[in-house]
Amino acid sequence: MAITAIKGFNDILPGEVEKWQHIEAVARRVFELYGFAEIRIPILEKTELFARSIGDTTDIVEKEMYSFTDKGENAVTLRPEGTAGVMRAIIEHKLYSQDPVAKLYYLGPMFRYERPQKGRYRQFHQIGAEVTGVTDPTVDAQVLTMLGHFFAELGLTEPRLQINSLGCRECRPAYRQALTDFLRARLDQLCDDCRRRVETNPLRALDCKSAHCQEATAGAPSVLDHLCPGCDDHFAQTRRHLERVGTAYAINPRMVRGLDYYTRTTFELVTGLLGAQSAVAAGGRYDGLIADLGGPEIPGIGFALGVERVALLLAGEEFKRRPDLFIAALGGPAQEEAFRLMCALQRQGVAVELDYAGKSLKSQMRRADKFNARFTLIIGEAELARGTAPLKEMDAGRQEEVALDARAVVAVLRR
Repeated sequence: MAITAIKGFNDILPGEVEKWQHIEAVARRVFELYGFAEIRIPILEKTELFARSIGDTTDIVEKEMYSFTDKGENAVTLRPEGTAGVMRAIIEHKLYSQDPVAKLYYLGPMFRYERPQKGRYRQFHQIGAEVTGVTDPTVDAQVLTMLGHFFAELGLTEPRLQINSLGCRECRPAYRQALTDFLRARLDQLCDDCRRRVETNPLRALDCKSAHCQEATAGAPSVLDHLCPGCDDHFAQTRRHLERVGTAYAINPRMVRGLDYYTRTTFELVTGLLGAQSAVAAGGRYDGLIADLGGPEIPGIGFALGVERVALLLAGEEFKRRPDLFIAALGGPAQEEAFRLMCALQRQGVAVELDYAGKSLKSQMRRADKFNARFTLIIGEAELARGTAPLKEMDAGRQEEVALDARAVVAVLRR
């Protein structure tokens, strides 16, 4: 019996992977324009890192983490998100002592045991960015503007930015109590998960996808009515900075995040093009997280975007690479010359393909069409004898004789 991939763990095949590479390349280019540097963090971390940062009562920690005990009797977990690992690295390597402000981005796989569906998998991929060391709301606006810049560079007018404030540790308890009291009066209208959350994580009831829960919480107290003066001013300044630079947004007072560490500014980029999986990117401020993990009192803000979901928004776009040249060779000596010329051209940065099976010219030209090569070069006995061969520009139909020399071929290809 053939061995297949594990459910929820997908292969990314040629033809699709080029799209992913394009997304990653755009992210690198845009993020580095804003002063971000790449960090690479481990896929496997101590379980305690996520329990302390994400929160014991979150769905991720309670239900979704891939956790196990390794051979050294250590409790370890495949990372379900990237922020906690980046913060652990900042603390462990004391990056704040080198520069009080850190701007970092990361790319890679994350792991959560969820029901696989369109845009949601058990191994999924994120691109994220984090800024630590700045409380000023200008950095909130800059992060959101950078995220909008990234999607604009991809040519996407969707998704659209929604923002909210979750307050801080001073003002959120009063809101949490008001919301808990509201939910307790409607327990019989809530789903089983939300009834459980009322005492442990009541804000998550506002994010429930159940139609009954959405109806029951329609009149719930708004967090924006419970912000302290500092949080209210921070949110107002963030909005003002966004408006000043032309970054469009909408306020969504029901937006909450599934991780306990978020404070003040929270945001999602949402779309109606992907069904239930409307959030393509999300994040927020986490001013107490580094201290909670044993580091100094350093503020932070960041986000992660789902590569699978961004790729779905780019459906129909063509990203498969097109070789510069296909060499058709007829006969043993011509194949040897074609191989020599191919290697010389590749060393000069030219993408070259050829046929390795010695098939007919007609068959080789069909293969050139399949590759969608920009140019074709045909080498046979006559071409070897005179030292030149016909080089054809496939789109324009133009053809000229060129010397069987890498520099001569490159000169034509790059005209």
